[in-house]
Amino acid sequence: MKRYDLCIIGGGAAGLSAALAAYDDQLDIIIIERENQLGGILNQCIHNGFGLHVFKEELTGPEYAQKLIKLIYEKKINFLLDTTVLDIEKTNDFKITISNIKDGEYDIHSKSVILTTGCYERTRGHISIPGDRPKGIMTAGSAQRYLNMDGYLVGKSIFILGSGDIGLIMARRMTLEGAKVHGVAEIMPYSNGLTRNVVQCLNDFDIPLYLSHTVVDIKGKTQLEEITIQEIDEHKNFIHGTQKTFKVDTLLLSVGLIPDVKLFDHLSIDLDIHTKSAVVDQNLETSVTGLFLCGNALHVHDLVDDVTIESQKAGKFARTFIHQNQSEQKILKEILIDEHIQHIIPQVINFSNVVDPIELSFRTLKKYEKVNVTITQNNQLIKTKILTYVTPAEMQKVSIKASDLISKNPLYVNLEEV
Repeated sequence: MKRYDLCIIGGGAAGLSAALAAYDDQLDIIIIERENQLGGILNQCIHNGFGLHVFKEELTGPEYAQKLIKLIYEKKINFLLDTTVLDIEKTNDFKITISNIKDGEYDIHSKSVILTTGCYERTRGHISIPGDRPKGIMTAGSAQRYLNMDGYLVGKSIFILGSGDIGLIMARRMTLEGAKVHGVAEIMPYSNGLTRNVVQCLNDFDIPLYLSHTVVDIKGKTQLEEITIQEIDEHKNFIHGTQKTFKVDTLLLSVGLIPDVKLFDHLSIDLDIHTKSAVVDQNLETSVTGLFLCGNALHVHDLVDDVTIESQKAGKFARTFIHQNQSEQKILKEILIDEHIQHIIPQVINFSNVVDPIELSFRTLKKYEKVNVTITQNNQLIKTKILTYVTPAEMQKVSIKASDLISKNPLYVNLEEV
C-alpha cells in the first residue's frame, strides 16, 4: 500500500499551485486528477486576462496552466491522470480510495490532504425554469468546452441567462464565432460578473444586459425555438406587461457555481450553508485535522490568480502541518458577520496557530459606492478600512495582524455605508 506525506485531489490551478508551494525534497507529494491532462478548467479558457498578478504578464488559460505544469515537471512532483477519488476516510491518517482503468480500485494513505476539486455549474434543474424541455439548453461552461476544446459551435441564435463571468465571456466568444447573441438576462439588479467582463464582453459588442429579468417560458418540441423573459421588482414579483420573446436555438445558463465537495460524505466536517463548502480557519484547514481546502472548492474566486495565491498558502500550511506533526488541539472561535455580508473566508480563527497576516475575504449582498469595514473583538475596534465601489460580484479583502488581536474571543465584521 502506497503512503504519501501529502495527497492533493485535483490538478487544476489550485492543485498545481498548492503542490508547488508545499514542495520540498523531504515530502512525498501526489496529485490526483480525474481528467487526462493537468490544468483543469484553464484548458478550455482560451481568452486572455490570466496571470497579471502571479506571473506579471497577460496569459490565456492554457498558457497559465502550462507555466504551472512546467514547474511540476521540473520539481518531479508525482501525479496520476484519469484517476477518480471515490472516498476519503480519516483515522490516524487519511485513507483515499481511488480508481483508474490501469490499476482498478485501490487505497493510498497520506498524512495530509488538500482538496482542490473546483466547482460545478448550476443547471436548469437547480433553478426550475418553466416550459418545454427541448435540446439546446446547457450551461455556459459546457458550451465553452464544446467550442474551445472540441471545435463545436452549439448554436447560432443565442440567449444567456445569468451574468456570471463564464456567461459574459461566452457572449463575446459566440459573437466572434458568428453567432447572434440576443442578450443576457440577470435576475439581480446588478451583474454577477466582473465589471471588466461586462464592458469587454457585452458593451463592446452591443449585447443587451437585462437586469432584474429572468426566463419565464421556454418553447420547442425537440429543438429550442424561443424563450420569454420578464422583469421582476425588488420583491421578486413579476411586473405585468414586461415580457420579451426571442427566437433562439440555444439558451446558455450562467446561474452560479457550487463547490464540488462530495468527498466529504464520510468525514465529520463542519460546513458553511452560505458557501456550500467547508468551514476553514485562517490556515485553510477544515475541522478535520490535516484536511485543507482551497480554490473554487472552498469558494468561488474572481480570478485564477487569486486561486493560485490562496492555494499557495494552503500548500505552505499543509507542509508545516506535516513537518511539525501538529496535534488535534485547536482553539477555534467564530468570525461573525453582519447582515450586509453574504459570507466570509475564513469562518473561524484557530488561536492555537496564528500566523501573520490573517486575510479575511468576503462578499457583500448589494452594491455600495463607499463602505467602512470595522472589525471588533471584545467590543473594541481592532481594524477599520474604507472600501469603494463595492459589488457582490467582486471579493473584498481585509487583513489583520496577530498583534491586532486582543483576546481569544470571536471577531465581528461590520459594514457601514458612508
